[in-house]
Amino acid sequence: MSRDDLEGHLEFFGELGVDGLRLDAEWRGRAADRREFADAAAPPAAPVERSASPAATLVAIRADLGDCTRCKLHGLGRRQIVFGVGNPDADLMFVGEAPGADEDIQGEPFVGRAGQLLTKIIEAIGLRREDVYIANVIKCRPPGNRNPEPDEVGQCEPFLFRQIDTVRPKVIVALGKFAAQSLLRTTDPITKLRGREYRYREAILMPTYHPAYLLRTPSAKRQVWDDMRRVRAILGGE
Repeated sequence: MSRDDLEGHLEFFGELGVDGLRLDAEWRGRAADRREFADAAAPPAAPVERSASPAATLVAIRADLGDCTRCKLHGLGRRQIVFGVGNPDADLMFVGEAPGADEDIQGEPFVGRAGQLLTKIIEAIGLRREDVYIANVIKCRPPGNRNPEPDEVGQCEPFLFRQIDTVRPKVIVALGKFAAQSLLRTTDPITKLRGREYRYREAILMPTYHPAYLLRTPSAKRQVWDDMRRVRAILGGE
C-alpha cells in the first residue's frame, strides 16, 4: 500500500470516528454468543449442494447460470454476467442491488467508486476484501442503472440464495434499500431497517446504507460505522 493510500484510509477511518484497529486475527473466529433478533421473512433454504467444496459449488452454480437469458436484461445492453467474488468460506457476506457500469465492464461486483469505498469499510473492521464474499441480488446491469424489476428479481434471486447457502456466512450485510427490501420481503425504508439484526436463512442479516449513498451523503458514514461495529462484534471482534 502506498503512502497516499494509507493516508486516504486513515482519513476515512477518522471520518467514521475510528480511534483504533484490531490487527490480530483471533476475532475472526465465529462468535458463539448471539443476541435477540427480528425474524426475517426469508424464503426457505434450498437443499445445500454439499457434494463438493464451497469453491467448487460456486463454480457449478456459475456454470448453471451460464450466459443467462432467463429475463429481459440479457437483451437490454448488459455486457456480461457479474456473479460474485471473494472467499467461498467467508463468515461475512455483502449483498448489493445490481452491477453498475464499471462492474458490467470488469465482471466483478463493487469495483467502481462505491466499491472502493466498500473496500475501505471492510478494512475498517480489520478484514480484507478477499476475506469476505460479495454479490448482488441481480447479476446483470439494468439499463441506465434503474432499479431491477420484479420479474428480473424472480429469475435471478434463486442464484443468490444458492450462493448464500453455499458460503454459509455468519453475517450478511444488505447494502442499501433495494437489497434489504428484496431479502427481507418488505417495503420498509432503509432508515427503518438499518440498525436491526434479522434471522435470515442460517445467518444474521444487517441492513445498512449503500456505499453509493455515502458518496452523496458523507454524514451517514457514522451510522454505517455503527452498523459495522455490530457486525464485528457478532463475528467476535469486540
